[in-house]
Amino acid sequence: MSFILTQQEADDLLGIEKHYFGNDLFTFPSLGGALRILLHSGDSREEFSFDITRSCIVLTKNTFQTRAKKTIVLARIDIGGAPHRNPDGEEILCPHLHVYREGYGDKWAIPVPGNFSKSMTVWQIMNEFMDYCKVIIKPIIHEELFT
Repeated sequence: MSFILTQQEADDLLGIEKHYFGNDLFTFPSLGGALRILLHSGDSREEFSFDITRSCIVLTKNTFQTRAKKTIVLARIDIGGAPHRNPDGEEILCPHLHVYREGYGDKWAIPVPGNFSKSMTVWQIMNEFMDYCKVIIKPIIHEELFT
């Protein structure tokens, strides 16, 4: 099933407080790995996914994203990858942030906002991205040796 959201719906979903209600402990994925964690709104009426994906070749390439309605990327941050070319031709260097844009989904990127710290480790970026996506009760994710 495919969903198309209005900008207001996407903004509202991104702004909803998200919670991890489980008891599982997660390990940050190893190179080439991925992790999907189910999140819910405080009233459990909305379901979200927090995803971590790591490159198997480029050690510094990581992606964190928050999805709604199972498939719609509300926000994604790309680290250590290639520059992104927006639909208007503008090139955005990595790291960059994708935020849902009506009619384009996650095809537009912007430079990482100033409220993210400048001395960013992957671990710090992940936690700041969860804050950006309003993940209030965070899952417990243990660092892997080569995070």
